[in-house]
Amino acid sequence: MEGAFTIAALWLALAILSTVIAYHLRISIALVEICMGIVAAAVADYFFGKNSLGNHLEWVRFLAAMGAVLLTFLAGAELDLRVIRRKWKEVFIVGVFGFLAPFSGVAVLARFILHWESQASWLAGIALSTTSMAVVYAVMLETGFNKTEFGKGILGACFINDLGTVLALGLLFAPFTYRTILFVVVTAIVLTIFPILTKRLTKIYGNKTAAVRAKWVILVLCGLGALALWSGSEAVLPAYIAGMLLANFARKEEHWIRRFRTLTVGFLTPFYFLRAGSLVSIPALITAPVIFLVLLAGKVASKIFGLYPIMSRFREEYSERWFYTLMMSTGLTFGTISALYGFSHGIITREQYSLLAATVIASAVLPTMIANMLFLPKHLMPAAVVRKEIGKISEGGIDEE
Repeated sequence: MEGAFTIAALWLALAILSTVIAYHLRISIALVEICMGIVAAAVADYFFGKNSLGNHLEWVRFLAAMGAVLLTFLAGAELDLRVIRRKWKEVFIVGVFGFLAPFSGVAVLARFILHWESQASWLAGIALSTTSMAVVYAVMLETGFNKTEFGKGILGACFINDLGTVLALGLLFAPFTYRTILFVVVTAIVLTIFPILTKRLTKIYGNKTAAVRAKWVILVLCGLGALALWSGSEAVLPAYIAGMLLANFARKEEHWIRRFRTLTVGFLTPFYFLRAGSLVSIPALITAPVIFLVLLAGKVASKIFGLYPIMSRFREEYSERWFYTLMMSTGLTFGTISALYGFSHGIITREQYSLLAATVIASAVLPTMIANMLFLPKHLMPAAVVRKEIGKISEGGIDEE
């Protein structure tokens, strides 16, 4: 137990240091945590031995997974379905092209330029076709765009993009068995009654007992996550839909969602972002830097060339088009999940996994930094955020209490 508390204290110290650095550099906390994870793991491995940071401990993996699940749930809860209905063409077209452009572009690049096997090439296309809901949502919170139609449109397009990734992974690689059918049926039933039971619990027990709504939501997410893993899928997949179904409830229960966000961002997501960075193998990158750069350029370039021409149909402002495009160029959660799935099932080698994981993480860092520094559409930011200094990463940005 002493070791667990020591590791937890170390990781939370890294999270606080990341917050301080992000504050002064005025970039996303999530991105600093990823970079901090890369550096901390490399230093710990060099001085104290491999895996000495504890990133492969089961309880650390669980906290990181819960951070991804709850952050994905919160991203779904931020969606305003009325806005999505009004902007359905934008959300659908941007999301579909955001998936198809890098999926096809990277797959062709990996097959014919890097000479990977065909299945490995398809897997690379899937892993690098994603948009990081976790990173995008964190940026939306920090800038206040999660309260605007602009930000809600981006989140909706991210959902369509990642839905394409999930479907492609399932159709091309995931086994379709009775477990898959059972997972789909049970998830559909649970999510159908989920909003009804949540409102009922809130009416009877809300604001009267110790955080019954938070316990209930986490129970459902953990239950569906366990079922997803049992079926050969991933725990984060039902979380986004569950969040969407509670979007109207979340708008009415703003105080509850803010406290839930504090729990998620203040404790769980640092483990997710730090661990995502710690999994990057620096030696693998050093031995094959050209392949890493080719994959990164392929993902970002195919996203930009596939999306930016389309953006002119929906956004007139130059900064809005570039910010939107660069946010859609990020990748993290489903990208690392897809890469790990490919490695675990023997579709790609360890070296290919390291290169894909590093590329996914780099695509979370670089496009977001460029978007925040050069193309932040300040005219769309809520007045309350502007008053806190444009681009400033403050505790009030995402750690609302």
